[in-house]
Amino acid sequence: MSAPTARTAEPGSAAGPSPRPPEGAPASSRAREIEGYRGLAALSTVIFHVWQQYFRYDAGGSHPPVDNPFVGAAISLEVIDLFFVMSAYLLTLTYARAAIDGGPIRPARVFLFRRAIRIVPLYFLAVLVVWATRNPTLPGNWLDLVEHLTFTHVFDREQIFFTIGPTWSLSLEMMFYLALVALGPLAVRACRPLRQRSTRVAVCAAGCLLLFVGPLVWIALAHYAFGVPHTSWPVYFGPQARFGGFAAGMGLAVLMVGLGERGRMRTGSAWALRAAVLVSLYLLSLLSAPENALFTFFHPLASLLWVLLLFSTIHVRKQGQWHRALRARWLTYIGLISYSLFIWHEPIMLQLYKSGLLPTGQAGYPLATAIVLAVAVPAAVASYWVIEYPSSMLGRLKDKTGKPREFYPEPAR
Repeated sequence: MSAPTARTAEPGSAAGPSPRPPEGAPASSRAREIEGYRGLAALSTVIFHVWQQYFRYDAGGSHPPVDNPFVGAAISLEVIDLFFVMSAYLLTLTYARAAIDGGPIRPARVFLFRRAIRIVPLYFLAVLVVWATRNPTLPGNWLDLVEHLTFTHVFDREQIFFTIGPTWSLSLEMMFYLALVALGPLAVRACRPLRQRSTRVAVCAAGCLLLFVGPLVWIALAHYAFGVPHTSWPVYFGPQARFGGFAAGMGLAVLMVGLGERGRMRTGSAWALRAAVLVSLYLLSLLSAPENALFTFFHPLASLLWVLLLFSTIHVRKQGQWHRALRARWLTYIGLISYSLFIWHEPIMLQLYKSGLLPTGQAGYPLATAIVLAVAVPAAVASYWVIEYPSSMLGRLKDKTGKPREFYPEPAR
């Protein structure tokens, strides 16, 4: 697969949407609005990757498929950081409550077991199928296969976008899970001796801030001090550079627990904040270019903006039209199948393109997007019900403490 050319420039730049339901999250944090955001992000990911495909192949990659830069900025706005923020927010809530208010936490083995059964079965199957079709004769590219199956391809400049391009982000998801089960209990233990609730909130917030600043320092040093080009993918795509999105989501979880019911936004203020965030995201995409700082720090900045958008949705006094739109049944259903859509859409798009089933040329981009969605969405529906949902039932094999559940047969009647 040829080298990417778009802003994050990989053939699949979508972050892996965190498969639901989140561990330990209360009913309010599992609001259908979050599922709606996930559905929008999943659709945006497909649209972006078709755009990226045509950017690379149309006319030798000399121009994007949409000449109008203002339209192109909206199409090419990446949502990878929104996925990271939502994942970290939902999964950190339990630890934030435990650290700040003394709530319980699940054993790490239970958390990791349930995360694994949500992600690994579908991922392994897809990687094996796609790798086998692209390596019909043995030995094939065995390094690529091994690195994908061990979630280490994000550290390999040559293999990072092979097989299924977007799954580099799943490498970061898995590393975040390991970091969370290590740092979460440490935060809980550090906060227990503290008597003042405000002090516990401050300690947790300071930890999230440090986790956010670390990647900023790394990016600044890599780019400005050592002159590492942005095409050195592991330098700018690895956890040391991209953990800021997770840190921002963790900070949102701490903020929500710290505030509780206080400070809920009025309807007018919430709408104003949403409008400001959406305009800022658009301008960030429009003005970002390889020669400026907006490009260099695009993802940390986008992460903060996504946090504000989620905050203006979750922490409000009254729900309104914004929430009803996000709770639309079709949209939340896309959110439900978003992980399968994330996994399969790029292989489907590439196969359609190679088979000549997508229109060529700049004018063919809109129709190509419609065709990819028409094929990828039904495939994702089938994948969810045939693979994802049955594998998720394995989570019932263990209770909240990690002990095997005992299943008793129904008594004879």
